[in-house]
Amino acid sequence: MTTSRERALGSDAVRIEGPAKVAGTARYAAEHTPPGCLYAWAVPATVARGRIASFDTAAALAEPGALAVLTHENTRRTEEPEDPTLGLLRDDRVPHRGWIVALAVAETPEAARAAAEAVRVTYVAEDHDVVLTADHPGLYAPETANGGYPGTRERGDFDAAYAAAPLTVDVTYSMEPMHNHPMEPHASVAHWHDGRLTVHDSSQGSSAVHQTLAAMFAMDPAHVTVTSEHVGGGFGSKGMPRAQPVLAAMAARHVGRPVKLALHRSQLPAVVGHRPPTIQRVRLGAGPDGVINSLAHEVITYTSTVTEFVEQAATPARTMYTSPHSRTTHRVTALDVPSPSWMRAPGEASGMYALESAMDELALAAGVDPVELRVRNEPSHEPDSGRPYSSRHLVECLREGARRFGWRDRDPRPAVREQGRFLLGSGVASASYPVIIPPSTAEARADADGGFLVRVNATDIGTGARTVLAQIGADALHAPLDRVRVEIGVSDLPPAPVAGGSAGTGAWGWSVDKACRALRARIDAAGGTVPPEGLSASADTTEDVTAGSEFARHAYGAHFVEVRVDTDTGEIRVPRMLGVFAAGRILNSRTARSQFIGGMTMGLGMALMEGATIDPVAGDFAERDLASYHVPAHADVRSVEAYWIEEDDRHVSPMGSKGIGEIGIVGMAAAIGNAVHHATGVRLREVPMRPDRLLPHLG
Repeated sequence: MTTSRERALGSDAVRIEGPAKVAGTARYAAEHTPPGCLYAWAVPATVARGRIASFDTAAALAEPGALAVLTHENTRRTEEPEDPTLGLLRDDRVPHRGWIVALAVAETPEAARAAAEAVRVTYVAEDHDVVLTADHPGLYAPETANGGYPGTRERGDFDAAYAAAPLTVDVTYSMEPMHNHPMEPHASVAHWHDGRLTVHDSSQGSSAVHQTLAAMFAMDPAHVTVTSEHVGGGFGSKGMPRAQPVLAAMAARHVGRPVKLALHRSQLPAVVGHRPPTIQRVRLGAGPDGVINSLAHEVITYTSTVTEFVEQAATPARTMYTSPHSRTTHRVTALDVPSPSWMRAPGEASGMYALESAMDELALAAGVDPVELRVRNEPSHEPDSGRPYSSRHLVECLREGARRFGWRDRDPRPAVREQGRFLLGSGVASASYPVIIPPSTAEARADADGGFLVRVNATDIGTGARTVLAQIGADALHAPLDRVRVEIGVSDLPPAPVAGGSAGTGAWGWSVDKACRALRARIDAAGGTVPPEGLSASADTTEDVTAGSEFARHAYGAHFVEVRVDTDTGEIRVPRMLGVFAAGRILNSRTARSQFIGGMTMGLGMALMEGATIDPVAGDFAERDLASYHVPAHADVRSVEAYWIEEDDRHVSPMGSKGIGEIGIVGMAAAIGNAVHHATGVRLREVPMRPDRLLPHLG
């Protein structure tokens, strides 16, 4: 065993899988084509609510190459799924437009699509409701919101404190629905053989897909294998089992041959989750110095009639700033819409947009610099729980960001900086994201030739997880990085949680660190020599992570942006974005910077471009492709700077790191909105901030 102590963690190690991706040998789900593989195409419902009266599949089956059309009438039913959104082809109910009601199977993708388009479905349509309003009669207070957070929390006496406050802000912000559009389609290839089921799936966690398929098909889990070796983005939409592996497995069982199903991009808004719209009222009561004594954040949103999902947008307000008197609530109504789900920092991204925009409005009311206002409202402990913070360096992020950005030279007056027909402005917002670390397992093996193998069912969705896990293993083993191999992305490996909630590296890395340290101890006990048969060790962090913590654990950040507003067109451009983050120990500077920049770019899209509208008559999203649902392109992203504060938080994990996948998104939309106000004097309280919403105010 080597005695090298050159540290792998913290270095800018290049991605292990980089050469394979560049060479095209890294295979994604849809690139697996078993011998005899058939192709499937989904048939979505064309009514927003109702029942299926009948199917006419004659024309579909007459298409050249068509083999079968699966419906609830001819398909062997699966067991009832734990997640109702997977209850497909089980009955005649249509809960929303786009719900998959049939599946065509054919010899080629083209034939499958033609057959699907030839299926004729007769519906008994029912009245539907897809419009969220602040006074919707179906609104109710849920017991919990996403993540298990209480739906309502109250501290102190908000009403009395707010009524007595010298300064008050009472503002309402709204957001349109938003959709995940990863580059790689949601695709699965299913193959039944010798009583076993093998599935290649585009997923953020093959362990969860494996468990779901085993339960739905009433199989011994040992007879099911799910592989998600390379995944081309997910952003939450692949964070839980989706329709494609279930339908592909159903079709493969029905026809007795392997089946490949790749959902078309236009089908994604209806079946893979989305960020629901929100109407958020924020009230802040403060003293003349801007210090908050009363805070209310009240959220209205929708869920579907299929399953309850409540965007936890009010939860950041419970932990962010000093607030002796607080009320944070969620109200939700079940509409005839596709089921919302996880999307890029669910809760925090939407909730912090409203909170950080309101903080800017409070700064103006108090005549206090927006950076200084946030510093003045820095709490000594987490307001919601009363626990001390494991580490909290938000003030340092704000100070360092202000220094790097040149904030001190900013003229605080709005609408005074002109450059021809352009108005210039700058804005700031804070960011926060909780530290989430679920249990994980891992194995480590040492071979006599000096090599090591780490096995854990993690998923690399483009973040560099393979590389960082190898670095964690190398450090724990006191071994060079190039001697450590990593196997991930297959359900036959030691079980591990989903790549979501910025929890992956913390969860997987803890189990890898623990297994590798145990292996190193075994090698040391053997006198430093690995026997010919090798040595191995395993780890399970269930007891470690479920023991709880006496600390409140969060990552923090500060966003600074410059905007340029065209007074002729209302177009908003962002020439410069700068972020400073406190996210624990940075394990790989190269991949970390990439994630921060990527998150900030997503925040730009959230602020200016991304939004969908539901046609109240058809009950369908109007924007269902990348021509109508806009995301940032290279021309939209000019200068993006990402920095971090040195932080090593051992209260979080043995590595001292925190999740960084989503902290870059949180707060960016508010920073841009605050900058737009500084540039124009116009406060837009709805995202996306499109030109048509700004232009009428610029005359």
